[in-house]
Amino acid sequence: MENQINIHEAKTQMSKLVDRAQSGEEFIIAKAGKPVARLAPLGKVKRKLGILNGKIQVPDNFNEPLPEEVLAGFEGRS
Repeated sequence: MENQINIHEAKTQMSKLVDRAQSGEEFIIAKAGKPVARLAPLGKVKRKLGILNGKIQVPDNFNEPLPEEVLAGFEGRS
């Protein structure tokens, strides 16, 4: 759950907010009532290998050179 906090309050309570963020809380920092930043916990990103297995296919010609008209478009020669 996100909590919005005024920038002045955030400055005076930064240490406590960082401790709470480490515990998993997120805060939106606002200036004059407008959200300007997010204070969120940093953590290791857990990646699951193979989540697209069977959902996409790489064509057999994937590593072959691009056709001239496609290459020209990438190089701005169209």
